[in-house]
Amino acid sequence: MRAVFIPLVTATLAVAPLSLVPADEKPAKPRAAFGIEKRVPWTTSNVKGSPDPPAPYRTEVAFPKVKFSEPLEAIRCPGDARIFVAERYGKIFSFADDPAVEKADLFFDLKHTTYGLALHPKFQENGFVFVVYVLDPKVEEPKGTRLSRFQATADRRGVDPASEKVLLEWPSGGHNGGCIRFGPDGFLYIVCSDGSGIADGFVTGQDLTDLLASILRIDVDREDNGLAYAIPKDNPFVNTPGARPEIWAYGVRQPWKMSFDRATGNLWAGEVGQDLWEMVNILRRGGNYGWSVQEGTHPFRPERKRGPSPIVPPIVEHPHSDFRSITGGYVYRGDRLPELTGAYIYGDYDTGRVWSLRYDGKNVSEHRELVDTPLRIICFCESQDSELYLVDFIGGQFHRLVPAPKTQQTHKFPKKLSETGLFASVKDHQPAPGLIPYSVNSQLWSDGAQKERFLALPGTSQIEFETVTYPQPAPGSVPGWRFPDGTVIVKTFSLEMEKGNPASRKRIETRLLHFEQLYGTEEIGDQYWKGYTYVWNDEQTEAELVEAKGTDRKYAVRDPASGKTTEQTWHFPSRHECTLCHTMPAKFVLGVNTHQFNKDHDYGDRVANQLATLEHLGIFKEPLPEPPEKLPRIADHEDASASLDARARAYLHSNCSHCHRKWGGGNAEFQLLSTLPLAELGIVDTPAGQGTFEIRGAKILTPGRPETSLLFTRMKRRGLGQMPHVATNIVDEKGVKLIEEWINSLKP
Repeated sequence: MRAVFIPLVTATLAVAPLSLVPADEKPAKPRAAFGIEKRVPWTTSNVKGSPDPPAPYRTEVAFPKVKFSEPLEAIRCPGDARIFVAERYGKIFSFADDPAVEKADLFFDLKHTTYGLALHPKFQENGFVFVVYVLDPKVEEPKGTRLSRFQATADRRGVDPASEKVLLEWPSGGHNGGCIRFGPDGFLYIVCSDGSGIADGFVTGQDLTDLLASILRIDVDREDNGLAYAIPKDNPFVNTPGARPEIWAYGVRQPWKMSFDRATGNLWAGEVGQDLWEMVNILRRGGNYGWSVQEGTHPFRPERKRGPSPIVPPIVEHPHSDFRSITGGYVYRGDRLPELTGAYIYGDYDTGRVWSLRYDGKNVSEHRELVDTPLRIICFCESQDSELYLVDFIGGQFHRLVPAPKTQQTHKFPKKLSETGLFASVKDHQPAPGLIPYSVNSQLWSDGAQKERFLALPGTSQIEFETVTYPQPAPGSVPGWRFPDGTVIVKTFSLEMEKGNPASRKRIETRLLHFEQLYGTEEIGDQYWKGYTYVWNDEQTEAELVEAKGTDRKYAVRDPASGKTTEQTWHFPSRHECTLCHTMPAKFVLGVNTHQFNKDHDYGDRVANQLATLEHLGIFKEPLPEPPEKLPRIADHEDASASLDARARAYLHSNCSHCHRKWGGGNAEFQLLSTLPLAELGIVDTPAGQGTFEIRGAKILTPGRPETSLLFTRMKRRGLGQMPHVATNIVDEKGVKLIEEWINSLKP
């Protein structure tokens, strides 16, 4: 069996990806019904456990029978052991803070995108409910974000819609803010973000003459000077000429969730950064938090005019290799986890990680990761008795931290590629028996690198074909394959050290995606994919595991056309950066699905369809529902024989749709799936929501006009505002040209 399989794989690697023979001189290979005769079990895996210390905590569902649709906010009810939840599109529910609770009760349907929710401290007496929501610019004026007060019914189980009293409005944009909290002083604190999408487009960060980029503080129990509220006399800028007196602190970009510490009264917030950093701040009276002169402690637009007070540094900051979209939490004051008492607990929406820190007023004495979860942590919620919940945006459920079981990891994780059991010879890049080579229809751009791919399934384990569909409803989302525990997806990247010369290729890194099956269901995260990367040495004989935070290296690349040699920076991703693209909505594995896998592959001595080959080998638990020719496939965007539309849509799908899909994590409200009609993507003639780059009439896509299409503009950029936003330092010139031609071909 080995004699049959290994030469096929070796031939694939020697001839197809690394061949020096021009394509038009290769002898024609026979096309066969399948590419591999017999399956060889992969029995040599050493990819087990983790090279990192085990997490001290894990998460569990707190209320198994209660689930919400895209929750954005959750708060406790003053004077009642109930929790209130605001869903994205305006439905507000309440339920008993009891693990056995059967269901949540509808409290109010606002029918608007809802960002903030607060109940008056004397809610049981006055029934006042405060909500921040976004107006519909098509039918309501003025366009903006609104803070209103509503009156609850006498039984405090509903709201009178006619009781709305508008308190405040401010311009909407990519960053609306909207978190509202009552402080220990009884005043209402309000987040007004910078109203921009990128780079503080309104240059409001240091400007005190408007409400944007500020934390406001108002007295909702009084009215004064014709306002629906009063200004507390000790607000810091009440006597500053031209300043809005509501401002408590300023210089913020997009604080996502703030909270008061019950013990100290400190106001904590997670500040979502832009280019490189995510911050945790304590928001103090008159504080200037730097945006957009700085991003955290780092210069951003240092030439911009500063506000009247000095910039306050963050308590801690995370690079984007660790965090991508911070979610502010709470200082833990509960009894269930005494070892965390007094620690500020917070998380990250994109990576699902939960961290804690301890701060003594001057220094951070402890800062550590508590758990790496598969959740999209949209907010935290403090219970009546100071316990803490994590709310998952996609799954719609509440979770809580529990101590992880005491485990002792006896297996030593491989620090060298030769120790993984994936290769018979690392030097020759010869895979171990049982690994299955594969290719994809439409490749992700990786700064010009060529790739060799393998699928490693333990023993004779099998794949469930298209059984992963969660989360739903998700129009256009391609079902995923369910892989067996211990699966490893292998991809080696090579760069040409001389452009256009395949003989100069040098292996740069080999990335692994390792699958660990968890207990439970899709809804609570039963799949855990961990990413590891190994960097190749200059001798091309071995590759070493990169440390958890990732690294960068420079490679000298010669261009024979110009005779110049330039340095190309190659980024080796951190363990957590992998989760930015390999997400639950994208079904984790981007290339091994029906649309990408349904193609012919060069197996060395023959060419055959990959799906047919896996079926022949018994890889699938059930026979394919249709022959491969009747199953869907995505176009190859480099195939000139395919239509321009199919190629362009395939390029956007493979490079962008893992984020730009429903629940994908992309901040913009549109999709780039090739499986949906163009009219359903939400991009055609859609105004910019995340900055215009000073392009007049900018739209996400303007048919016939690439110059006003931000989709095209961002592809051409590197640095501020680039797309894709990670994993690339070099513009894909061919991809840019393809999208430009496609946009030009579209009729207005």
